[in-house]
Amino acid sequence: MPELLPRARSSSESVFAHMSRLALKHGAVNLGQGFPSDPPPAFLLDAARRAVGTADQYSPPIGLPVLRDAIGTDLGVDGADVVVTSGATEALSVLALALYGPGDEVLMLEPVFDVYVPQARLAGAVPVTVPMRLTDAEGWTLDLDAVRRAITPRTRALLLNSPYNPTGTVFSRTELEVLVALAREHDLWIVSDEVYDELYFGERPTALRDLAPERTFTVGSAGKRLEATGWRVGWIACPPGLAPNVAAIRQVGSFCAPTPLQVAVAVALPVARRTGFYETLRAEYGERMRLLAEGLRSLGATVFTPSGTYFLTLRRPGWSAEALVEEAGVAVIPGDAFFVNHPAPGGLFRLAFCKSRGELGRALERLERAARVGA
Repeated sequence: MPELLPRARSSSESVFAHMSRLALKHGAVNLGQGFPSDPPPAFLLDAARRAVGTADQYSPPIGLPVLRDAIGTDLGVDGADVVVTSGATEALSVLALALYGPGDEVLMLEPVFDVYVPQARLAGAVPVTVPMRLTDAEGWTLDLDAVRRAITPRTRALLLNSPYNPTGTVFSRTELEVLVALAREHDLWIVSDEVYDELYFGERPTALRDLAPERTFTVGSAGKRLEATGWRVGWIACPPGLAPNVAAIRQVGSFCAPTPLQVAVAVALPVARRTGFYETLRAEYGERMRLLAEGLRSLGATVFTPSGTYFLTLRRPGWSAEALVEEAGVAVIPGDAFFVNHPAPGGLFRLAFCKSRGELGRALERLERAARVGA
């Protein structure tokens, strides 16, 4: 009887699916997995209803022209350089297969989003992680000297995420300019995961493609922008002329993203921009973030205020993610889920605030009650 390859045998349920399953089992408030409680906007849902029944067959692997043009207009790039994917996760996987292979090293930051490392390994490459610095006074900061030291002759690509999941960091233009200079000095590809590009709480994040268009692949997500994470419509904005090559790889995977949902997103993107949908979303998420952060601080947690995404990180010694979901009825993600090559800071957790204010309030009440019982 043949056996599965080690990479299949070693695969296991992700911590996000695990905590969501436990949340359902225990009736917990799920602040672990990052899916919004709010429904997608009406203009997106209406566009999808109109598309179903009229755009139901295969679309080109590179994506529907109407959506590629809508994404290009929104990002300020040529639609011909855009590839539509089945979500941002597939976009990252396709880029891993396109850009690096056996013997290559891929530089990324730690804490690291969970798919980056296995995707690099499946491509045959070696993920090299550079730890972010964390202090109570300054929160999460980027160690540019450590990034510089980590580059070797085998380094093939730099994988970045800004706004950054899980820390909520938005890297400054100055920091990104240093990283671009390193990429040019060592002739590296840049994969810029910008799925939270419209979820920020200060100045608009700098897009790496604006600094290094000749080597930057920008990954985006309609699911994150439009609160429809289950729709699985993502994209890659490629350096000029490379989109057909990238699309040729994805056509042997999912082949195409859901056609009617592509039509709907093509309609929705300009509406979202024109009507101020993103501004409203940021304002609401900012309020929810402050509500959750203040409540957690009152429970003795050290909260690191995010500049973007819909996650915040905190340190609270003595808490256990398993105990919180089973005993307090609140699901969170333990910090060690985001560390591979370096130890996680003690008592670190990531919480999602893309939930309703009612859910956030119930979560804080349950945590407070559990703290009183344990006192």
